[in-house]
Amino acid sequence: MCKSYPSVVANDHINLSVAPGEIHAVLGENGAGKSTLMKIIFGAVKPDSGTVLWNGQEVKIATPQDARKLGISMVFQHFSLFDTLTVTENIALGLDAATDMAQLAEQIRQTGENYGLELEPQRHVHTLSVGERQRVEIVRALLTHPQLLILDEPTSVLTPQAVQKLFVTLRKIAAEGCSILYISHKLDEIRELCHSATVMRMGKVTGHCDPREETAASLSRMMIGDAVLHHPHDASIQKGPLRLQIERLSLPKAHAFATALEQIDLSLFGGEIVGIAGVSGNGQQELLAALSGEDRRPAAQMIQLKGKAVGRYGPEARRELGQSLVPEERLGRGAVPELSLTDNMLLSQQKAPFVRHGMINFKHTIQAASDIIARFRVKTSGPAAAARSLSGGNLQKFIVGREIMRHPDVFIVAQPTWGVDVGAAAQIHGEIRQLKQAGCAVLVISEELDELFDLCDRMYVIAKGRLSPSVATADASREQIGLWMSGLWEDPVTAMQEAGHV
Repeated sequence: MCKSYPSVVANDHINLSVAPGEIHAVLGENGAGKSTLMKIIFGAVKPDSGTVLWNGQEVKIATPQDARKLGISMVFQHFSLFDTLTVTENIALGLDAATDMAQLAEQIRQTGENYGLELEPQRHVHTLSVGERQRVEIVRALLTHPQLLILDEPTSVLTPQAVQKLFVTLRKIAAEGCSILYISHKLDEIRELCHSATVMRMGKVTGHCDPREETAASLSRMMIGDAVLHHPHDASIQKGPLRLQIERLSLPKAHAFATALEQIDLSLFGGEIVGIAGVSGNGQQELLAALSGEDRRPAAQMIQLKGKAVGRYGPEARRELGQSLVPEERLGRGAVPELSLTDNMLLSQQKAPFVRHGMINFKHTIQAASDIIARFRVKTSGPAAAARSLSGGNLQKFIVGREIMRHPDVFIVAQPTWGVDVGAAAQIHGEIRQLKQAGCAVLVISEELDELFDLCDRMYVIAKGRLSPSVATADASREQIGLWMSGLWEDPVTAMQEAGHV
């Protein structure tokens, strides 16, 4: 299989075979060509050359509808959902026009409950968090009862408990003869779940292995050439001044399906990294909107940035005070898909030397975008490339780099390494640690517990719009954080009962 774009060869004579009932991992760095290959199989991308054999017969898969008719379903890393339609309406788009919508809604609800991916069928997609949108994609694929299920980063925003539930489901599907192509940068997941793996680098297949016989380090070396080092917490950094203070932040629901925030208190000091854990849809989206200035309903004193009451300030005013923010949604909030990387760099850099008296200095702007690309090793044709042309991980590196290179005093990031390969994740984590060492106050909102334990000095947990007390990472356990994610931090006896220990 071959596929080239004007600036890159995405797939260079790729050979891939998958047996019935096999869970087959496809490994590689961001930009290695994995997603392109999967989209070709699903009919979403037309190859330049190559052959697809389905059940031994050569087939032409020109559209996703052709793929679905054959029994091929795909869960995309970047969601293919219409924001203004409901969950049911989005799923119905890939089905027969005569589909009974009420019956479909019940199927969605039942499938979600069976697989631990609960959904409200009548909710509009624009009201869903990233994690909830991921559930829509997974349920949509499962409803087709596929013979081949393609999963592109399916667990990126799921909790460890939900991941294990999904694995049970995937093993059952595979045992019934369904083949699964599984793309993930979580090497421990691949070692636990997959029977075989194909490794890609720079658009070519570079090897095959049984991941169950490999270590995470050996898989990482196969992907990127060197081992990824673990960075211990640096206890020598002294806590600096109070940079961000949230006091009794309460907000009613902005719409029927939102989560109300209740009496949230949080403190963030310079020279520390603080994490917020939680199951997707428990108020992270609403809290981030309040912190960014997108939601200006909070009373001024509820949010204080460097001692200034900013609850009613918009995003630009908060940037002026030294805050940088990376939203969880890359395309749409983090970057404008159709704009170039240079133009996207300007979204948070609207002052000298980039803009003077309303005029853009293109020399400085292009150079700054080029510097981000070089420093963060973003794989792209250059600063003129459109944001939508980048792989998910490379776009994430660019957005994180754009905000870090503003040298902020407060850095807020949601899902910093969602869909990012192990090498890029290590790089992003390293940059965040450098911010801490420079005295920046860092707040990380993530559903990746491993990431929070590896990165953070302290953690909070958000559940049902409420925030737990903070706990030092060194004193916390995954079991404790897991219980708190159910909102059980105030009653330890009930928490133990819920966990089945009493």
